[in-house]
Amino acid sequence: MTIYCDESGGLNAGAMTFAAVMLTPEDAAEIHERFRSVTGLRGELKGSRISLVERAYLLELFDRAGGRAWVAVAKRDHLAEGTGGTLPSDLSLYAALLNLAIGRWLPETGGVCADVVIDDGRYDPTILAAVREEIQAGLGTWGRASLADSRRSEGVQIADVVANSLFNVTAQSPRAGRIERIIAPLLESKTIRVAELTQVS
Repeated sequence: MTIYCDESGGLNAGAMTFAAVMLTPEDAAEIHERFRSVTGLRGELKGSRISLVERAYLLELFDRAGGRAWVAVAKRDHLAEGTGGTLPSDLSLYAALLNLAIGRWLPETGGVCADVVIDDGRYDPTILAAVREEIQAGLGTWGRASLADSRRSEGVQIADVVANSLFNVTAQSPRAGRIERIIAPLLESKTIRVAELTQVS
């Protein structure tokens, strides 16, 4: 099994979310093939670029394939309350969200090895390499952490849609109400679970 990771938003947008999506590479490929054949999408699948109907269809395919996700979320206002008004850096928040999301998966794997694939697009490769090494140290012999270009990783693109969906809801964007209705069944069934980050150490 593979855990695909991507983030959405940032402190300047009021919230940041980080999705850790568990899915086999084969299922990720099949979801993409079906989604693209129906929607006619060309190029990279991005949660910020697809319509609400396309989002609902993609998440339905994800659910049908047996995909699951932990999404770590952080609200700027809540972080400010918890740290005396001093906000963390974007990078430290990203790392804390990544650790929280991956950490929620570890007790559930039953010792089964898994690969953790992290989108390499947000930060300088040297910085991300350090983040990857930290995750690898936490995984130990449980699995392998690697970086991937989202344009070449179908699983990371699916994680992007999941992260973006929770970002819209958390930041209360103009589309939040519709997206809340789309993801409500997935939250109820625990296909998608949410962990809120309230403090960055």
